[in-house]
Amino acid sequence: MYHSYEDLDVWKRSVDVAVGLYALLANCRDYGIRDQMLRSAVSMPSNVAEGAERDSKKDFVRFLRISKGSAAELRTQLYIAGKANVADAESCARVRGEVTEISRMLQGLIVSLGRSNRS
Repeated sequence: MYHSYEDLDVWKRSVDVAVGLYALLANCRDYGIRDQMLRSAVSMPSNVAEGAERDSKKDFVRFLRISKGSAAELRTQLYIAGKANVADAESCARVRGEVTEISRMLQGLIVSLGRSNRS
């Protein structure tokens, strides 16, 4: 088990994605997509943190699902940004791969918490 959300690899990796997007989009002049992408990216670790600090596994799972939804939003926005040449397509693909892995990690944590409720 973990002592703090800061111990969770999924939280650490999603923070890294958010920080990396700030660098990737630093010169982006399409403020609409840039801001939406950053909101989605920041939402992933934020919801992991908020859910972990709740006093129930049920709430934690709910916030993990919200985080997973934000990851899906971000993957979609990365596709759009790459295809529209808003950001480097290769960089978008690389970040998308990392976000896909984060989604898998979130799903694994959701399943794990669900199993521990049945024990």
